[in-house]
Parts: sequence; C-alpha cells; structure tokens
Amino acid sequence: MADNTSGAAEGSILTASERALRRNRSRRHLEQILVIGSLRLTAVISILTTIGILVSLMRDTINFFIEVSIWDFLFGTEWTALFVPQKFGVLPLVAGTLMVAIIAGVIALTLGLGAAIFLSEYAPDRVRRVIKPVLEVLAGIPTVVYGFFAISFITPQLQVIFPDLIIFNALSAGIVMGLMIMPMVSTLSEDAMVSVPSSLRNAAYALGATRFEVATKVVVPAALSGIVASLILAVSRAIGETMIVFIAAGSRPQLTANPLESVQTMTAYIAQVATGDTAQGDIVFESIFAVGTLLFVMTLGMNILGRWVVGRYRQQYE
Repeated sequence: MADNTSGAAEGSILTASERALRRNRSRRHLEQILVIGSLRLTAVISILTTIGILVSLMRDTINFFIEVSIWDFLFGTEWTALFVPQKFGVLPLVAGTLMVAIIAGVIALTLGLGAAIFLSEYAPDRVRRVIKPVLEVLAGIPTVVYGFFAISFITPQLQVIFPDLIIFNALSAGIVMGLMIMPMVSTLSEDAMVSVPSSLRNAAYALGATRFEVATKVVVPAALSGIVASLILAVSRAIGETMIVFIAAGSRPQLTANPLESVQTMTAYIAQVATGDTAQGDIVFESIFAVGTLLFVMTLGMNILGRWVVGRYRQQYE
C-alpha cells in the first residue's frame, strides 16, 4: 500500500514537472513568434515607406519632365528656375553638391582616419572610453548650429588666408560638413581596425616593425574595406545635408570648380523653394521634386556602392 502511494506521488511530481516544462516551451515559442513578427513588420514598414517616398516624388517629377526635357535637365549648364527666362539645367546644382561633398570627404577622411588609428592602435582603454563618446557628440549637434559656426568662425579664419573670400562659399561649408561627418568615419573605421586579428599585429612586431608601421602598413590595409565603406556612407550623408549648405554655401547656382565662390547645392535649392511662396502645381514647385528624385538616386547609388565595397573587399579572419 505504501509502495502504491509513493508511486502515485512520483507520478504526480513528474506530471507537474512536465507541465511546467511545456509551459516554458510554449512561452518561449510565443516570444519567438512575437519577435519574428515584429521584425517582419518593421521590414515591411521600411519597404512601404521607401515605396511611398518614390510615389510622392515621381508624380510631380513626371509632370515636370512633361514640360522640361530630361536631356536639358541632366546636361544643361544654367539653372535659373526663379528668374526669367527659366532654365532648368541641373548641372550647376550637382556640381555645387559634389564640390561641398568632396571637400567634406577629404576633411572627414583625414581627421576621422587619424582619430580611428589613434583610438585603435595607440590609445589605452581608459582614454578610448572617454574620447570616442566625445567624438560621437559631434554627430548630435544640430546642423543649423554647424551652419552658423561656418559663417561666424570658419569663414573669418579663411579670410585671413584668402582676403577676397566672400562670406558665403563652398570651402567653409565643406570644412564644417567634414567635421560633422567625421564621427561616422572615425567610428566605423575604428570598428573595422579593432576587428583585425592581433596575430597580424604580433607578426609585424616580430619582424621588427614599429607601431606606426603596423598601423599604416598592416592594420589599415587589412581594414580597408570598412574604411572605404565608412567614407562612402559619410559622403552620401554629406550629399543629402541641407542646413549647413543652405546657410554657409550661398544660393548662387553656377558651374564652377572654385571652392572660394558661392554655390548652391541641390538640397539648398529644395529648401529655398519649399520655404517660399511657390504655388503647388507650378513648374518651379515641380522642379524641387525632380531635383529630389535625382538626389535620391545619387544617395541610393552611394549606399549601394558602399555595400558592394564591403561585400567585395571584406576580409574575414578566424
């Protein structure tokens, strides 16, 4: 009789354990379903948002190209959309955008790569934990503040070197934009350098290389794909920047290679017209959608190029 009672008790205990185990499995399964569903919903929202942006751009862009030839738009050298006679050659806006972005890219690559090498190869952990967040703070400063910093501080300093420099110019806008995107280059480049195995560094040290030689001839080449990708992403960010160029670069759409002159970028033109009294449906209003579509294609191409560089030249180490 006692044996039967103990057997029943063991059976009830086992049954309770099995029920608890099943409840845990059911809860984990439900959590996995919710997480996967949330991720899928996020992906769908991202895709729908992109489609919505394209639809909103293409409607007025098509109306614009009904009145203006695509050839004249892409290869015209005069942009006088706000004056008579109206001409819609977008090359001056593209040239101004690329000039500022190239200046910003040079500044960001020089300072950002230097900071990344220091943080990765020279700085102790305690110093790295302090400097890296300080650098990333630059990315959080409002761009309108950068714009006023360009015309109130950078331009006067440049006028000491270039006395004929006007207050609105591409050089100061590019320099300040380079400072803005520098944290992106430094952070991504430093992450790529840290991922380089220590065995490569130790092998170079064993051959008698100095720390500088290891950093520049071993680590940087090994992390080159990440560095190039960070630069491409930063430049694409610079191409789409608005307030810095709107405030500091000027509003003169001219086809020039002189960074000391005033230029107008694509984003600055969009901001100028969008904040004005242009009537909806007017060709000037439709022109900002055509410029926006071209800007979308340019930044999309830069991001695709960055992903291709990472996939094509990425080094994988065990």
